Amino acid sequence: MEQRHELGPRKSAVLNAVVEEYVRSGEPVGSETIAESSGLGVSSATIRNEMAALEELGFLSHPHTSAGRIPTDTGYRHYVDTQPHGFRLRDTHRRAIAGYFAEAILDLEEVLKGSVQLLSRLTQYAGLAVPPGAAEEPVVRLELIDMGPTVMILAVGQHGRVDKRVIDRPDSVDAEALRSVEDRLQSLRGLTYLDAQASLLKLAAGASTSDHDLLLHVAETLRTATQGEGAAHVVIGGVSNLTDEAQVWRRQTLRRLFETLEREQEMLQVLQDVTADREDVWVTIGAEHPTTGEWEASIVTAPFKAGDATVGTIGVVGPTRMDYLSAMASGRAVAKRLAEIATEHEA
Repeated sequence: MEQRHELGPRKSAVLNAVVEEYVRSGEPVGSETIAESSGLGVSSATIRNEMAALEELGFLSHPHTSAGRIPTDTGYRHYVDTQPHGFRLRDTHRRAIAGYFAEAILDLEEVLKGSVQLLSRLTQYAGLAVPPGAAEEPVVRLELIDMGPTVMILAVGQHGRVDKRVIDRPDSVDAEALRSVEDRLQSLRGLTYLDAQASLLKLAAGASTSDHDLLLHVAETLRTATQGEGAAHVVIGGVSNLTDEAQVWRRQTLRRLFETLEREQEMLQVLQDVTADREDVWVTIGAEHPTTGEWEASIVTAPFKAGDATVGTIGVVGPTRMDYLSAMASGRAVAKRLAEIATEHEA
């Protein structure tokens, strides 16, 4: 996958036409089809010769049961890399994205879950997202909400993370004691979740019995936000869309993909690998990563930021026969909206 060939304008045009036709039809593409539909203005014999040359260079392959050709991972990579960066978002997709974010609530984790479903619907692939991690996120709100026999602990992170926990109200805690503890919590604003948790344990060590228990409950709320289910994880949606593409994959290949999607930490590692140091939409095609190579799949990812800091990633996974331009445009548009929400929380 490391080798790159410079293609002349005509070979590039033929390759792009084959990719687009194969994505559209799912069938191996013949030279006659390209001659009729591409508007290249050359004969099918000329196109046949160019396709044969592209096969020899590794951009196309030739299924033995068909007269047509299909793109290889290298062919898809050339197609993606030679497209203009300002590819247009479809109007229907633009309206759907604008409509969703106009009604979205401000809990970024919940918005992200909805965004994954939205992106999955738009692309008809499986949606994926990595939410902001809590450990190093500053706490901007830390409150105790009096609910009579119970108390709600509310923690809000700078990038929109919301963690809630309801506990039974200790018998020794009246409304005044509750306010007293909440006042002590205000000094923790601006600390990261981890640092605030450590400070709470120190405060609890020197507190009265009633304050001690409440402070430990708050510390536990922050701890669970950074460990277990609250730790770095992947939000996945629309996996059923992949079954619609089952004819593209061999049964064993599809099974490996589904198994990895179910193993969250393995999927998280794949996403961390393919998004490392990426500042914009990125496409990983087939064997460019060992795991996507096993799946015969591609991943399109887009980072979203709060200010200058990247706080999360959203994207899709689907077959290498993917509508890359639509997936990239949709991913970038959704990431932009998520960045606006994350930055709004930071302000």
